[in-house]
Amino acid sequence: LYHSPPSSHSHLYKSLPELPPPPVPREGEHPLVPVQRVLQRYKELQDIIAILGMDELSDDEKILVGRARRIQFFLSQNFHVAEQFTGQPGSYVPIDKTVHDFKEILEGKYDEVPEDAFRGVGPIEDVLEKAKSMGY
Repeated sequence: LYHSPPSSHSHLYKSLPELPPPPVPREGEHPLVPVQRVLQRYKELQDIIAILGMDELSDDEKILVGRARRIQFFLSQNFHVAEQFTGQPGSYVPIDKTVHDFKEILEGKYDEVPEDAFRGVGPIEDVLEKAKSMGY
């Protein structure tokens, strides 16, 4: 339930910057819905993987699992607030760039890039740089 801000603090809300509009969805769908679907399917498959192992999955499901894991690791971008703990500077990645990078992950463009390269980085270019430093 939304409550309007107290009048004594309304000056604070007026000074906040306006957020840019979200990316335009394609065919009535938000561009990140496919990412949600992949992550949801991966979550469903985790029980099967835990009990029977990856070998029991179909080839398509194995591909989906790899992409979902890359997406999960890619979500662990290096945040500015964590810099004092990790020693790694944070990255700023605009939303439209992040959406574009997720789309390319879903399309399979980075299926051959090691999963570990997706951990704690900014945009996809950082992933590729990290993969190169890993000997990929």
